Amino acid sequence: MSQAPVPYLDLKPQFKAMEASIHARINTVLGHTGFILGPEVEECEKALATFVGARYCLTAASGTDALIMALMAYGVGPGDEVITTAFSFFATAEVISFLGATPVFADIEASTFNLDPKKVEALITKKTRAIMPVSLYGQPADFNEFNALGAKYGIPVIEDAAQSFGAAYGTSSKRSGALGTIGATSFFPAKPLGCYGDGGAVFTDDEALFKKMSVIRVHGQEGRYNHTAIGINGRLDTIQCAILTEKLKRYPWEMERRHRIAMMYNEAFASLGAHLTVPKVKSDRGSVWAQYTVLVKDRDAFANALKAKGVPTSVHYPSPLHWQPVYKDLRAKYQLPVAEEISSRCISLPLYADMPDEHVARVIAAVKEVF
Repeated sequence: MSQAPVPYLDLKPQFKAMEASIHARINTVLGHTGFILGPEVEECEKALATFVGARYCLTAASGTDALIMALMAYGVGPGDEVITTAFSFFATAEVISFLGATPVFADIEASTFNLDPKKVEALITKKTRAIMPVSLYGQPADFNEFNALGAKYGIPVIEDAAQSFGAAYGTSSKRSGALGTIGATSFFPAKPLGCYGDGGAVFTDDEALFKKMSVIRVHGQEGRYNHTAIGINGRLDTIQCAILTEKLKRYPWEMERRHRIAMMYNEAFASLGAHLTVPKVKSDRGSVWAQYTVLVKDRDAFANALKAKGVPTSVHYPSPLHWQPVYKDLRAKYQLPVAEEISSRCISLPLYADMPDEHVARVIAAVKEVF
């Protein structure tokens, strides 16, 4: 009898490990019925801010809303430009366009897949209102360099930490989420730290920005029915905050477990040479391994061969942002060879904190058999 396929992601073991405490948290909210901005929201925000080393945190209804709140806090709108990566999930560029501004795409580093700071400075103009690097696949981008550019030109740096919440960076006490002037993250269920629905958060050390985003999050409201700005309905439900607070307690173990699995993969695949390129994490930072993404020459053949062996894969992301149909008018403007090549070769293998060692071994064996 053939074995069942290895899950790409399985959240059930995590829930079973925390079932009693999760139910207790939810039942507390059901008991007091403060479903919107209940006491668990502030509790969660304080815990998240402490974890990443930020002075302030505001939870948000999604990672996309978190990015919108960050850009709105700086007044980004029509006629403005925001420099960002060409290789990310669509929301990174979408939020810029949604506010009427123009995304300006820069190429990425071949080794880390993150925005290349060397490619950014030449793109800065009088219209540039922000630089928005993405900490892709769990590893922070080069924020020392980006923050230096921001200081040089008086431009804020917004960290899109949707995949990297809590990753270490250098000798700083701050973690990913708190590495720019504002950081935005996602708590989508499949993220390293996920809630049980859509969710996100913004982080900052700037009190004025915190107050602006607090107003933006509730329809631009300061005091009941006193609207001083245009805002959004960006609140995260109390139940989701209660769940996140409980899951955060387990998160350090999960980060370590993700790292251990990634190192098992790296060690096993090191001998494959040109057939498969393993992900690189720079020596001065960590990764929370939101994805374990490798490069292969023939992605479709590789994926089909693994599927036949019961190992699923996923592609994050199959085309760079400037190739998306909605940006067809921008495609001819950009020549971004690294992002274009990486998007044609990248493929992700199963990795999640509660992944059993025997499933890790099956993935390793299947990959080695392919080559």
